[in-house]
Amino acid sequence: METGCQCLQVFTRNINRWDVSPIDDAAAEAFKAAVKAAGLSLVVAHDSYLINPATADPTLRKKSIDGLVTELERAAQLDILWVVAHPGAAGEQPRGEAVQRAADGIASALTRTRGLSSGILIETTAGQGSCLGDSFEEIAAMLKTIDAAGHAARVAVCLDTCHVFAAGYGLSPKKELDRTLAEFDAAIGLDRLKVIHANDSKRERGSRVDRHESIGMGKIGPEAFRLIMNHPKLAKIPLILETPKEGPDGKACPDQDRGNLATLRGFMAG
Repeated sequence: METGCQCLQVFTRNINRWDVSPIDDAAAEAFKAAVKAAGLSLVVAHDSYLINPATADPTLRKKSIDGLVTELERAAQLDILWVVAHPGAAGEQPRGEAVQRAADGIASALTRTRGLSSGILIETTAGQGSCLGDSFEEIAAMLKTIDAAGHAARVAVCLDTCHVFAAGYGLSPKKELDRTLAEFDAAIGLDRLKVIHANDSKRERGSRVDRHESIGMGKIGPEAFRLIMNHPKLAKIPLILETPKEGPDGKACPDQDRGNLATLRGFMAG
């Protein structure tokens, strides 16, 4: 890869539309060949931003569960192991009911795709608006329901550094990061942490505002990422950037990713 990355996140569809064109078999084979040629150790997909399995609206809920099924099917066709998915938003319904509804919706999608190799990573969120998943306990409650439906092997977690910071969790100094990881382990289990989205935050800790920033340039700051890059409990967890891609002119700029990768790697001890 030109950017020097070892893992990658992709969208397998237009994320702002419900209708989806099928993936041609030849295109799928070409994708898998390109992944192998690039020497990537992991590729994950991210689901459509339209999907909300927690919704109380029956039409949107059906579309959302169908959408998750489609995401899982497309991922399996491309040999992608995980689909990163936001758990959804409660809207006007009681939060506890929304958490249960989200879990049931994800479990339904996994039941309908039983036998596929692909699974779902529930992503931690900043808790903006009525979004679910800003606490480890909420995600643990979802996992409990999904596990009980027989899908423990196909559901795990993606931790987003910007999101957990905005939700109020500390990432530095070391005692704060240790506390956050201990809380995650107690509620969910670090064995279920499969991917980290490495993003700095434009807003302060506890703001509940989801705004990503380049590594070391935001409110999280460089010391937190130095700690993350060298923490023994995170040593084997792949990190994927979702940092800003635009240059000073507002246009897409690959150098942004190269710079953020170099910054992260520069924090590694030894």
